[in-house]
Amino acid sequence: MSSSPAPVKPSSDIHRAWWKESSVYQIWPASFKDSNDDGIGDIPGIISKLDYIRDLGVDIVWLCPSYKSPQVDMGYDISDYYSIADEYGTVADVEKLIQGCHERGMKLLMDLVVNHTSDQHEWFKRSRSSKDSEFRDWYVWRPPRIDENGTRHPPNNWVSHFQGSAWEFDEPTGEYYLHLYATEQPDLNWESPAVRKAVHDIVRFWLDKGANGFRMDVINFISKDQAFPDAPEQDKDAVWQWGDRYYANGPRLHEYLQGIGNILKEYDTFSVGEMPFVKDTNEVLKAVRYDRNEINMIFNFEHVDIDHAPYGNKFKPGSWKLTDLKSFFERWQAFMYNNGGWNALYWENHDQPRSIDRYVNAPQELRPAAGKMLATVLALHSGSPFIYQGQEIGMGNVPIEWGMEEYKDIDCLNHWQGLLKEKPFDTEAQQISRQEYQKKSRDNARTPVQWSAEPNGGFTGPDVKPWMSVNPEYSRVNAADQVQDPNSLYHYWASVLKLRKAYLDNFVYGNYELVDRDNQEVYAYTRTYGTSKALVVANWTDRQLSWDTTAQKMGNVKVVLDTYESASAAQGRFSGCQWTLRPYEAVVTLLEE
Repeated sequence: MSSSPAPVKPSSDIHRAWWKESSVYQIWPASFKDSNDDGIGDIPGIISKLDYIRDLGVDIVWLCPSYKSPQVDMGYDISDYYSIADEYGTVADVEKLIQGCHERGMKLLMDLVVNHTSDQHEWFKRSRSSKDSEFRDWYVWRPPRIDENGTRHPPNNWVSHFQGSAWEFDEPTGEYYLHLYATEQPDLNWESPAVRKAVHDIVRFWLDKGANGFRMDVINFISKDQAFPDAPEQDKDAVWQWGDRYYANGPRLHEYLQGIGNILKEYDTFSVGEMPFVKDTNEVLKAVRYDRNEINMIFNFEHVDIDHAPYGNKFKPGSWKLTDLKSFFERWQAFMYNNGGWNALYWENHDQPRSIDRYVNAPQELRPAAGKMLATVLALHSGSPFIYQGQEIGMGNVPIEWGMEEYKDIDCLNHWQGLLKEKPFDTEAQQISRQEYQKKSRDNARTPVQWSAEPNGGFTGPDVKPWMSVNPEYSRVNAADQVQDPNSLYHYWASVLKLRKAYLDNFVYGNYELVDRDNQEVYAYTRTYGTSKALVVANWTDRQLSWDTTAQKMGNVKVVLDTYESASAAQGRFSGCQWTLRPYEAVVTLLEE
């Protein structure tokens, strides 16, 4: 790293926006807070905790799907986009939630799930009723392939993300429908103008009620190659034939995204897209570049697939190094910054295990320190940070002792059933899979929020059976204790978000440069704006170590945040060429010539 400031764009090229300066708090409604003691979280429960969220210092609340749904895939199978699931509340409750957010200076982001619907949606019921139905082309229907023996086969070899064929035969009409996820989640046909208009109507409905934007579920799947070709044969170790090259980032994707984006621009709202299987960075740039009017940012998946085995084997052991993680961030930080795009920063969400168990392996007494380090490293990168419920207090993965009867994740359960069928007597393979479920199952993110040390963690009444078991760690890891403790992870997250805004030019609009790239124990980077440079340094290990700053030529150092103590108390420890970093310690400094 040179002593002179890294080259940065002039401020006129930065393209400032309110959403770039914002942070987001994600809520999984079923597990957030139960207000009526039925064991399921609900919208009134969320409203009761808005002050807690506001005090964290976030700007946007993201509400995961709460629409009417049979709940085959936890609300991502929507049967009515204009109604709220009975267990969560009513449309009026959502209106109160929007109002409550706005009164506290926050915005509300809703989920837009429009690659597929539930098979219980009225659109699909009418679509499958007859080939002559006016709704037939609202979904993807194709005739079977018949081989030389007269045997029926699906239209192609694509496999569902939840295992099995991506096609389901519908006996009454003699055709298959496409479902990239569960059988009960048929894919919409965006080639139909009527589908696009219906989606636009849904978007306007919720924006007119005061919602401030949308997170868009697998939004890059909405345009498919209309030839629906077979996927090429994969490596022999592959467990799937995704066919993603034919349905991810399809030929009309940007046309469809601009149709939604133009509506969002009218309302000055915010959007973030979930875009799996992005191999072409130019496709990403088309979606997120500031002047494209498509979406503001996307969730990238590379860093959350880092512990997967090759060829899509999520539930097989994988390995990674700190330099792998650094490489991911460096590549995408530079790409977005230099090309007018924007990053969505996250360690956790509803589909991912807990970061404190995934990215570090800290002993119990160091878990709070590790959580603070992870918060520092993530939130001060270039991009908008997303915090998932419970992450701010350091909630962990499900207990290793959990039996399969505790799991709810359809992806995990389908994998388990397939394994039992394929290898019924292979106890070693079954044990390995069980261990990987505990590490990677989506259920890790979906246990109820631990609000207090009371029974059921204060999520629901003491005598109520919650829809999903509460992690027994709630007695020592809970929000009530952390709100009262000024040195807690909760308050540290608030400090990081406050610092990000205090030094907005550096941490939001500044250039990113990785420092000490090959170091497997220290994660360090600078954020530079003009002549102002900030340095973030993190010890990624559970032991004290010394970091030699000689090569960095940093000049004067001003500590502005430290995970172990106040900035003023830490100041003297970072004045020489040998910095002592305690286990999982992170320090943020300003560098002065």
